[in-house]
Amino acid sequence: MTADAAYPAEGEPLIRPSTQDHPLYDAVVEACRTVYDPEIPVNIFDLGLVYTIEINDQNEVFVIMTLTAPGCPVAGEMPGWVAEAISPLPGVKTVDVQMTFDPPWGMDMMSEEARLELGFM
Repeated sequence: MTADAAYPAEGEPLIRPSTQDHPLYDAVVEACRTVYDPEIPVNIFDLGLVYTIEINDQNEVFVIMTLTAPGCPVAGEMPGWVAEAISPLPGVKTVDVQMTFDPPWGMDMMSEEARLELGFM
């Protein structure tokens, strides 16, 4: 699995869909929920920073994520934190975490729970 740097074709979503029907998907999501942005008391999944989770038939996990801002001080560390959270899961063969800023993150990407916790609802 590789990240396609090209823009999506017209009519295709800006964010590739995740492999939600894979048996490992829920465990990978829960692992992502253990990783927090150090400046915001909400996990990265509920913040909407995880754009795509792809899992192939060989149980190789590919994550496309973003940050709240390109200048985030943990930009170089966050992908490693995500990989470290997912790698120990039973059945996971490899983990590749890629960063993107297209589309840019926005508060509308947060889950309802995250908005409630941060007082936006």
